[in-house]
Amino acid sequence: MKNVLGLRCIDCGKEVPAEAGTYTCPTCGKKGGIMDVLYDYQEINRLTSREQLSQSKDYSIFRYLPFLPIHPDSARPHLRVGWSPLYKPQGLGKSLGMSNLYIKDDGQNPTASLKDRASIIAVIKAVEEKAPTVAASSTGNAASSLAGSAAAMGIKSVIFVPSRAPQGKIAQLLIFGATVISVQGSYEDTFRLSAEAIDRFGWYNRNAAINPYLVEGKKTVALEIAEQLNWEVPDWVILSVGDGCTIAGVWKGFKDLYSAGWIDRLPKIAGVQSTGCCPLVDAFVENRPWQPKEENTIADSIAVGVPRNPDKALNAVRESGGTMVAVSDEAILDAMRELGRTSGIFGEPAGVTGTAGLKVLVEKGVIGADEKVVSIVTGNGLKDVQNAIKAVGEPIKVEPSLKELLVKLEGANRDSIFDVRGSNEK
Repeated sequence: MKNVLGLRCIDCGKEVPAEAGTYTCPTCGKKGGIMDVLYDYQEINRLTSREQLSQSKDYSIFRYLPFLPIHPDSARPHLRVGWSPLYKPQGLGKSLGMSNLYIKDDGQNPTASLKDRASIIAVIKAVEEKAPTVAASSTGNAASSLAGSAAAMGIKSVIFVPSRAPQGKIAQLLIFGATVISVQGSYEDTFRLSAEAIDRFGWYNRNAAINPYLVEGKKTVALEIAEQLNWEVPDWVILSVGDGCTIAGVWKGFKDLYSAGWIDRLPKIAGVQSTGCCPLVDAFVENRPWQPKEENTIADSIAVGVPRNPDKALNAVRESGGTMVAVSDEAILDAMRELGRTSGIFGEPAGVTGTAGLKVLVEKGVIGADEKVVSIVTGNGLKDVQNAIKAVGEPIKVEPSLKELLVKLEGANRDSIFDVRGSNEK
């Protein structure tokens, strides 16, 4: 990997070679030692350019191969991960009072979440290191994405999920052939057990808060946003936050582009959590070290009371001059409805939490109505149908009778859609 210089500890700054089996800082050890991948930007620019990229027919994360920490000739799964659509929904913009709003819909990835970007890197690195099995703990999306990528790569996966994981995500795991361990406890319990099992059995560790290469996959969403906006960087990028790995990846992506000279400025980053589980928001707002919180939110994918990548997440927001905010579960359900009705985009609760936070930040004047903003929808709503129904309610139920239909429509106050008293009434 001529484009990779090595790894650097975000705690002590120690730099080490990017060798197989090295994921955390050997100096900091178990106390922390999360690493960042360092790149040779001159080598990246020797390998590719914005102009060359515009001619690429590879509409996946691998169009950015020189920005990724994998060997160019390594085997890759056949799944198309990345190049998700970037929309400019006029209806949602009007609803929020914004003139320059974009939605990046990462629910369009193969297993319907942004986590596919990290998992496809994980299975490639696992094969590079000749590991037959990959494992991870997850609240749901990372689990299903790893299982899908592992199945496509032809290797085994072992997934640890907390008992509250939605059935839609469990179904994906089982369909993809994963060995699924449902831990009857919190996400913290799940993470701890997975770490012990990974050490015991020697599986390849997909946990993004431990493995520095996973954030590199997640950063490709930022590379796509920049390219899809013709390299005109947005003023703000906003998204939900759980462990902190995804928001760290977004910031890393923009910083890499800036260091390579591909963009001339950096965006502000806004992170959003649920008030039912917001350890990082509280730490940011109160300017103090984070403290564990209960995991009490419908947004299961970000229900992380003990985040494993807090420093990278908080650094991303602070370095960018951005902000963080917490929103209620009711606001999240409202965002699901509003996003769907005004833009035709179906996001799961965690997936739309960024959009819910955007509404708050616009109302408070933190984000200007005319600023260019990209809100990332990180997961598809079909992953959590139960909460989708909670957001919109049940359908109108009628017997096969036009007379009863008319009565029910009047009772539901649907005259604006159906002219139930018009000339066709019989």
